[in-house]
Amino acid sequence: METQLFNTLTQKKETFFPQEGDKVRFYVCGPTVYDLIHIGNARVFVVFDSLRRFLEHRGWEVIMVQNFTDIDDKIIKRAEELGESPQELAERYIAEYWHDAENLKIRKATFHPRATEHIEDIIALIKILEEKGYTYEKEGDVLFDVSRFPSYGKLSRKNLDELVEGARVEARYEKKNPADFVLWKKAKPGEPSWESPWGEGRPGWHIECSAMSMKYLGPTLDIHAGGIDLIFPHHENEIAQSEAATGKPFARFFLHNGYVNIDQEKMSKSLGNIVTVRELTQKYEPSVLRLAIFSAHYRSPINLDENLLQSSRQFEERIKNFLRNIGFIEEKIKDNSALLKEDKEEYHKIDEFSRSFQEALADDFNTPQALGVLGEFLRFFNQYLSPRRGKWDVQVLEKIKDFLKMVEEILGILPGKEMEISDEAIKKLVKERERARRDKDWERADQLREEIKSRGYVVEDTPLGPRFFKMEEQ
Repeated sequence: METQLFNTLTQKKETFFPQEGDKVRFYVCGPTVYDLIHIGNARVFVVFDSLRRFLEHRGWEVIMVQNFTDIDDKIIKRAEELGESPQELAERYIAEYWHDAENLKIRKATFHPRATEHIEDIIALIKILEEKGYTYEKEGDVLFDVSRFPSYGKLSRKNLDELVEGARVEARYEKKNPADFVLWKKAKPGEPSWESPWGEGRPGWHIECSAMSMKYLGPTLDIHAGGIDLIFPHHENEIAQSEAATGKPFARFFLHNGYVNIDQEKMSKSLGNIVTVRELTQKYEPSVLRLAIFSAHYRSPINLDENLLQSSRQFEERIKNFLRNIGFIEEKIKDNSALLKEDKEEYHKIDEFSRSFQEALADDFNTPQALGVLGEFLRFFNQYLSPRRGKWDVQVLEKIKDFLKMVEEILGILPGKEMEISDEAIKKLVKERERARRDKDWERADQLREEIKSRGYVVEDTPLGPRFFKMEEQ
């Protein structure tokens, strides 16, 4: 099957393949480290981390770069407010990012460059642009002249006048064109700065991504990804400065995910509805948050509210109970050949589910459709795992687990070890209830059933003995 991805640059789905051999050169815009990451940031990192996993599953080697913007106006302002240096603030929030990323099962990229560690690369790129006539200086700043780049606006598919209208542009001085952007900022007293051919200063925001992506991935990326809010001006400016410097296409595919809305309103600081990953992971398991993120197609907006989170939690419970069911059957058939048989139909049925799951992801990473396949898989094989069936095929059970392993490797949505730990107390109660039943102490058995129920579990007596599972929340 071919992998189709929607390319913002061409506004259509295209068949994806690497430009060189089996190596995918993948750049994702990372966080500006002045605060904890919010769920909007997390959607970017979760989605494109999982797309990377899928491309690797398809057999490609993915070289992924995700940067840290560790110097800019926001960092300087926040550090001043908190009475610490910008470097200290950035270092602290990079550590906080790693904490949240690990909680959300976001894998590390191949490289995580920082802007402050690549000042020489940034200066070298600006010098190339200067030599080619794309820059001019204004009150100590070095700016990019967008009028010198005729295809400016090709990513957002608007002309220059439309792009400038309503855009946030700096008004410190008159530019040749309002859309011109800063490559190098003149140092202000007390701010971090570096020596350059244009005097003491620091890099503008856009130039760092071009310099770092090309350093690690070469002049042309296979995929450049980020949130939809980065199309203009950030990615538009990256294209202009990169292609002006190299004369080559900057990226073959641009991928952008949609906004996250909170209770039907766009998440923004002005509305005061920013929700951090830290807040959410204190209330919900990482698998629940990942299921919520994958419940909508990555290019669509997603409305994060209690209904979505509860439905995602219920889906997670379905997965947990399925894992318990297969564990229950495996335990019962161990060393009991009377419970074994060959099930060819079910064995091949797993192949059908696996193909459908991968076809959904190959179609522009359609995670809602893939989750639909997973839901149908759980329904079908929960019937297969019913204790009333009486006999099972070990090979089918192993293949079921292989399918789930593939799902986890790509989407990272299966519950972790915390499930096993939380079940230990329930297991003890279930065993105690069995002893009471054997002793015909029905009153005690009923008391234990109620205690198990009070903890959110149901115990079911089956022909193979008791099993328990979490009650779905209403």
